[in-house]
Amino acid sequence: MYIYFWPVLFSEKASADRGTQVTGGYVPRRMCVRHGKDQPCTCAMGNLYRFVEPVVLLLLKKKGHSYGYDLSGDLQEHALTDAEIERGALYRTLRQLETNGNVASDWETDKGGPARRVYRLTAKGEEHLKEWATVLEHVSKSMARFVKNARKSLEAQSVVKTKSA
Repeated sequence: MYIYFWPVLFSEKASADRGTQVTGGYVPRRMCVRHGKDQPCTCAMGNLYRFVEPVVLLLLKKKGHSYGYDLSGDLQEHALTDAEIERGALYRTLRQLETNGNVASDWETDKGGPARRVYRLTAKGEEHLKEWATVLEHVSKSMARFVKNARKSLEAQSVVKTKSA
């Protein structure tokens, strides 16, 4: 299953519109074509393909800097889904994070062997990680609410079937 959302880049102007306040902070608010401006959503967070982006940001925050290959080894351990995260998804995510200014990279050529790209989190990337934490907290609460309602509905249906039997 693929989850795609409208990609929206954050800008300095957008920071004036902080978003919707939820416990622990703000859900970033951008005009969402699908949900309108009155509903918090993750659409403003860009492509959520297997939730790779927040995991990469967190790993870079923990490690300080890392090679893509090293990140790929830790990615599955910290993944937010059970789905396998392909190495190509990691490198696409790193390129997008770098394009958006959330990650910076340099070529390391002073060690033996081929040149390797070393990635590090930028200050903007740390802010983006905070946004992700807020959004994922909101999604977590929404999912818990959904599961509670689904179970309640299934229990009610089960009681109706039992009475009619």
